[in-house]
Amino acid sequence: MAEFQTSYYKFDSPSDEEIPNNEEAYLMHAADRNKAQWHHIEDLDGFFVRVYQYHQNHGFGCILLQQIFELVQFIFVVVFATFLLVCVDYDILFANKLPPGFDVRNLTDKVTLDDAVISSAKCTERVGQNGVLVLFILIAAVFWTLRAVKVLYNFFRLLEIRKFYNTALRIKQNDLDNNTWHEVQQRLMLVQEEQQMCIHKQQLTELDVYNRILRFKNYMIAMVNKGLFPPKFHVPFLGDVVFFTQSLKYNMELIFFWGPRAIFANSYHMKDEYKSKSRRDQLAAKLSSDLLWLGLLNLLLSPIILMWQILYSFFSYAEVLKREPGSFGARRWSMYSRLYLRHFNELPHEFQARLNRGHKPASTYMATFTSPVLTVLAKNVAFFVGSLLAVLLVLTVWDEDVLKVEHVLTALTIFSIIITICKSFIPDEHAVSCPEQLMRQVVAQVHYAPDSWRGQAHTCIVRDQFAQLFQFKAAFVIEELLSPIITPLLLIFWMRGKSHEIIDFFRNFTVDIAGVGDVCSFAQLNVNKHGDPQWQTESSHAPSFKDQADDGKTELSLMHFAITNPKWVPPPEENQLLESVRAHAQKDAAEIADVRATQNPLLTSLQSLGSVDMLPTSILLSGYGSLPAMQSTTGQQIRNPNNQETAIKNQQRHPAEVYRGLSSSEGPVGGATDGLFSSVISAQRDGFPANVSLDRSLQSTGFGQMNAAEKVREMASLEMSMGALYMHELHHQRLNLHHERMMWETIPDDVSSCQGDPSQSNVVSQRYNPSQRLDSGYKATGLAKEDIFGKHSADVRTIPTFSSNRQVSPTDQPFISMDVRQPLQMPDDNTSDSDAAPQEFHLTDNHSDDEEILLTLRTEPSTSNYQPPQVIYISCGVFISLLIKLVQIY
Repeated sequence: MAEFQTSYYKFDSPSDEEIPNNEEAYLMHAADRNKAQWHHIEDLDGFFVRVYQYHQNHGFGCILLQQIFELVQFIFVVVFATFLLVCVDYDILFANKLPPGFDVRNLTDKVTLDDAVISSAKCTERVGQNGVLVLFILIAAVFWTLRAVKVLYNFFRLLEIRKFYNTALRIKQNDLDNNTWHEVQQRLMLVQEEQQMCIHKQQLTELDVYNRILRFKNYMIAMVNKGLFPPKFHVPFLGDVVFFTQSLKYNMELIFFWGPRAIFANSYHMKDEYKSKSRRDQLAAKLSSDLLWLGLLNLLLSPIILMWQILYSFFSYAEVLKREPGSFGARRWSMYSRLYLRHFNELPHEFQARLNRGHKPASTYMATFTSPVLTVLAKNVAFFVGSLLAVLLVLTVWDEDVLKVEHVLTALTIFSIIITICKSFIPDEHAVSCPEQLMRQVVAQVHYAPDSWRGQAHTCIVRDQFAQLFQFKAAFVIEELLSPIITPLLLIFWMRGKSHEIIDFFRNFTVDIAGVGDVCSFAQLNVNKHGDPQWQTESSHAPSFKDQADDGKTELSLMHFAITNPKWVPPPEENQLLESVRAHAQKDAAEIADVRATQNPLLTSLQSLGSVDMLPTSILLSGYGSLPAMQSTTGQQIRNPNNQETAIKNQQRHPAEVYRGLSSSEGPVGGATDGLFSSVISAQRDGFPANVSLDRSLQSTGFGQMNAAEKVREMASLEMSMGALYMHELHHQRLNLHHERMMWETIPDDVSSCQGDPSQSNVVSQRYNPSQRLDSGYKATGLAKEDIFGKHSADVRTIPTFSSNRQVSPTDQPFISMDVRQPLQMPDDNTSDSDAAPQEFHLTDNHSDDEEILLTLRTEPSTSNYQPPQVIYISCGVFISLLIKLVQIY
């Protein structure tokens, strides 16, 4: 019999005589020390976070060096600020007095920096005499000591993670940057199968790993999506302001997740009392009390924090302001945008890559909005200041002694800064303004935009709302400086009023997942529970409005996660949504050659991709037949795994050239192979001319200049941009269909005459949800029925339901397309009679819960006793009042 070697062996005692012959021999399992070390990790969340950060921050050396320099930087700021405050004689430095022993008659004798510096003994004495300064230094010393202890503790944990990479993951330090996070994650899941890091689950999926790393971040994203925070205020002269800073974010995470009285007991379990609805008021009172004490503590420490913010900002930005004064006029993504624009289960490097790609189109979009008044002022100020600067420069070139004149060098610096600032307000005279196209470019990268922005990108309202996401760097610095003062006030007065909503949010949107713990239910990407039917091609289940994620975040997050993790197997409902989107795209691709393809969502999405140089616009506009030509290059690699493996093997001959920067790449090295774009290409490649080569046209975009591996890797971002644009197009298409279903058809004068012969009826029956009461629609507008329909609203009556097989053409009957999400608007005074609202409405209001009703409209001849709605009287009154005011003024 063949002899098999196993890890089980006989446990021999020192003497064989001690074991009876008839006694059974004992077998013991000799566990591998390396494997046993990673078995049953208690804090698996923190461990996975450290594994991710180790990869993204380039390993042991870089992380440790960065932490040491942070400690040194803190000491430098405190010591240098103290030195400038008490150890410098500014009278000597500014030449207000002469240093001791200075001989005026000696022309070679000069004042040096050493003359302006006070001796160390006297400096120490002055520090001891300043009690406030001593208090600040003591607090700084305590804080630095705590930071140093934390760095020392992290040092040993870094050693543990380095050993885990070397032994368990088998990734050496030199190869760390040559592996994507997707590859590290795949190896991490293999280690789970071998060593059982999590004992509650045999296998971990990609979603489980993401949920552990982003457990608390998903809660923050969901709270922003549901409008729970951040605070929004209307400030005079500034408009609507969203205030969200690092300090406020830190305090919220402290009170919610990891503080001593936080909602979470540990990194993976929420306290049981917060899951009970019966203790809602008690827990809300406790949270309100905690917020009060936290706000008071912030208020007490605000002078110290404010001083630190000022010093750190000064040392950080002073040199930048001198070197690049226009940098403060540049824009950056705000703290609010970093939660509003982020998908559920999106890692920081994936999200940062999207923001980086969207920065350029966002800057170009905001640059299209210029103020004519500011432009005129900037041009003239730049002219006057530039004239003074030119004269000073000429005099300096003529004689360098001009620089010795007091404040000349200061004037040169200030004039240069003013001119640079003025240039930022002067638009490029060769620029072409295309706000709608630029907004599409932004959406292609950031993936989110409210429905109200569509078609309104040229308005100031959209610009102001987008500025909340893409703010000036100067505004960011000012907010951070004001944060130590404003944050305590928000904690005490604003957040305490949200206590009940916060408790309800954590109770309603927390689920316990086996092997993962308590996570935000939105992070499970459950389209049946948190999806929006208006963002789905096929919707069999409509969750309640309070459970739906806004702006299609569940659907877009699901698509993004599936693209960045192509090996992930989604649940049946989520897989059905992804498949339905792909099928819908393939259907649109088949119909794209139709002359009516201008309303085709796929064509519109492809044209938007061409506008961001991700695909050539000229080819796209010439017809969809160019797309399958990708089979000559990228398409073959996507569809043929053998070609893809061959290309990767060929590229591995030069790993330093091909794989540089892979640590921040999205998804696997092979890119997305089963996305929307790839599926369309695969489904349509045989139905188009073979002589059209997309590869030749891609040379003009830079995409064609990449090597084979880089082309495949770039497909991930292309797939997501394509998917986001296509989902937005489908969403607006479904909104239009929803509006058409809400149209009101006319009915004949005598309804009873139609009951016997439904074929003669001009009424098209429409199903109506009995749970949606008509009264709620009136309440949403803030008006009564009489205000909308006039005095004849009493004629509204119930009409028996009957069906009609005859299809009525839209041209046969006048109708009103009604958006249920917007208030009703009365027709303008300039509209013609054909566009005016009908004079009498007949709609069904009284109905039982089980019957179907009709929502109909009828036009009747004008009557002399008709009274228009009250909104017309109100509008006329306001207009006349304004005219009277204008006459009085002029």
